[in-house]
Amino acid sequence: MPTVYQLKSRFQDLLRPLCRSLAAAGITANQVTLAALGLSLLEGMALWLFPGAFLPLLLLPVVLFIRMGLNAIDGMLAREHDQKSDLGAVLNELGDVVSDAALYLPFALLPFVSGPLVVGLVVLALIGEMTGVIGVQIGASRRYDGPFGKSDRAVLFGLCGLLMAFGLTSPLLYQILFGAGLALSALTILNRSRAAIEEKKSA
Repeated sequence: MPTVYQLKSRFQDLLRPLCRSLAAAGITANQVTLAALGLSLLEGMALWLFPGAFLPLLLLPVVLFIRMGLNAIDGMLAREHDQKSDLGAVLNELGDVVSDAALYLPFALLPFVSGPLVVGLVVLALIGEMTGVIGVQIGASRRYDGPFGKSDRAVLFGLCGLLMAFGLTSPLLYQILFGAGLALSALTILNRSRAAIEEKKSA
């Protein structure tokens, strides 16, 4: 199913010159992964401490875009510059789910947003990423099937943050958006589970 993740290769092509420069400067994939995590935690703290404030909400799409770039760069450093490591795999997977929780759970504090919907969406996001990793455990590949992966969540929450920053606080709108995200997250878990099993059977 279509997903923002399908644009990853084009995004990586744009970042490849920067990636080469970072590698030449001695920057490691793990350092980039930790930088993305630190940035996410700082933005999440701002959203948590100042719920509904203009600047943190306005910065959210920017932070999410930078995080997406850093995530692409750490992967390229690992694969294309011989920096793969067990520690890197652990940091990559844990960093993603911790960053998602830090950035998205603060939305549950907003009075015009359904807290249970946001919490449910974050929980399903974590389960979805775990499902992707389980593919490796059963002998398939790490699954990134859609329709609602990490990049798609970033688009949804980035858009919501931007709308909220400029005063759009209709509860119905966010019930629809986060409700759709919840349903698509459940479908993603199903798709990743099915694809991993089918891949293992056909191997």
